[in-house]
Amino acid sequence: MPMQMPQAAAALPGSAAYETAREASGTSLAPAAAPLDMLMGETHGWQTMLMGEAFLVDTQQSGPRGGDKLFSTNWGMFRASRALAGGIFAFRTMLSLEPATVTERRYPLLFQTGETAFGRVLVDAQHPHNFFMELALEYTRPLSPRSSFTIYGGPVGDIALGPVAYPHRVSSTGFEFAAPLAHHWEDSTHIARSVVTGALSWRAWRWEASAFNGQEPGENRWNLPLPPVDSWASRLSWSPSARIVAQASVGRLRRPEATAVNDVVRATASVTYACSHDASPDRDWWAASLIWGRNHFTAPAPRNSDAYTAEAAWHFARVHDLFGRIERLNNDELFTRGLTVQQALAQPEQPGFWINALTLGYAHEIPSLPHLRSALGASFAAYLVPAPVRAVYGQHPLGVQVFLRLRLR
Repeated sequence: MPMQMPQAAAALPGSAAYETAREASGTSLAPAAAPLDMLMGETHGWQTMLMGEAFLVDTQQSGPRGGDKLFSTNWGMFRASRALAGGIFAFRTMLSLEPATVTERRYPLLFQTGETAFGRVLVDAQHPHNFFMELALEYTRPLSPRSSFTIYGGPVGDIALGPVAYPHRVSSTGFEFAAPLAHHWEDSTHIARSVVTGALSWRAWRWEASAFNGQEPGENRWNLPLPPVDSWASRLSWSPSARIVAQASVGRLRRPEATAVNDVVRATASVTYACSHDASPDRDWWAASLIWGRNHFTAPAPRNSDAYTAEAAWHFARVHDLFGRIERLNNDELFTRGLTVQQALAQPEQPGFWINALTLGYAHEIPSLPHLRSALGASFAAYLVPAPVRAVYGQHPLGVQVFLRLRLR
């Protein structure tokens, strides 16, 4: 979700304030009309912002490869900013306790792939986030009334690649407890290390370039390593109004997975629309996104793997949330489940299978403490897969989640 509301930054310098108000994860832009919950304050010239969200989830995944688990996904985000030298200086951090609240380094999620746990490839499971999801500094300075320059970086942060990451994307409201199946095609680089990003904004346009370490975080989710920079990415965003942001981006990732024998060139494109009368979470609003991602594997045999996502969320009558997501992706890692990294590296190239997923959900807000927005909800996922995959996963693989959501307001 965006880091600040435009009203909160109004006292800061011109175009720089407007740009920082729209930033979500890293330097990615969200529609200015997107609603969000936060606690804000001001002390000794510093503006502070605190956002937080926690889910307690019970998941049931059907079929021979399914499983069940009670776990919690969670994160807290803090930002402190002030006017400095004609611009805006900010300290940003985002932390998660998932290394403690997601046991065994995973929770069941059919058809999800990416990263490892205890030296073995994760398939049909999602890994927890790192304790340090972001630790960065940012400085934005206006160049003219309609343009600005931003420099952002730190030991860990989001890079200029992909749409706003799913935990902060307004169209993902309700889905924040489970990563999209297309996560490693579209927005998995929202936690990258050794990040440096520069951005230029002019009118409705923003161009960004990042240098960073391209490997996914390791299994130690508590540490804060500083590996060498070996990868790059660039993104062009267009926001013709307060309600819409479109982006196209490309990056070259140096061996992003532990099982990778080659570099990956990732390309993405997306458009997000948010409709709200006053950007208040207490008013009716809706948002939708269309996202495409492609991983081009450079060796040993160059090939492409694509993923498509359409998602939407609708908040109405102050207490109701409806949300849905459709995904289609080509996955060639489904039959590496349980293999060690060495065994996966020795495997011949696997065929890719098109996986189609439909997820629908509902949440109802319940009375809670001041400054806390609580809700009870559930989601249901159904999958359409080809015959060779059904032979392993069962004829009608399904997923059901029941959850309690707590959010600072």
